[in-house]
Amino acid sequence: MSTQINGSYSILPINKLCKELQVTPRTLRYWEEEGLIISVERPDRSIRGYTAEMAERIRFIIKLKKLGLSIKEIQHLGNIYDEARRTEALLPDLMDLLVQHIKTIDEKIAQLSELRNEIIKYLSPISTKSNAGSV
Repeated sequence: MSTQINGSYSILPINKLCKELQVTPRTLRYWEEEGLIISVERPDRSIRGYTAEMAERIRFIIKLKKLGLSIKEIQHLGNIYDEARRTEALLPDLMDLLVQHIKTIDEKIAQLSELRNEIIKYLSPISTKSNAGSV
């Protein structure tokens, strides 16, 4: 899937990487605009692509998005990693963000449960009146 460039590193072409990861080129370009990732150009400037290291970062971003993190939160984690160049450096912040997301999810579940109960209470008299009128 990668293209060898001058024997030094390989570039994963954007179209093949997008297909593999099931993301659109526009998504990768947006993440690039937001500073989350960096693309490289082939010497002939024919195809934009990403190094294997950047492809791993993209996979991590996809996972973080699935976990509900915002672009701003992912940028924060990326900045920590870029400064330290060690995954372990971002783990405390990642853990804090995920714990906060769990709390937010729990709050939303409680709100939805309360809304469900309200709808059931509201539905009960409507259902009774509807059945009484049809007899």
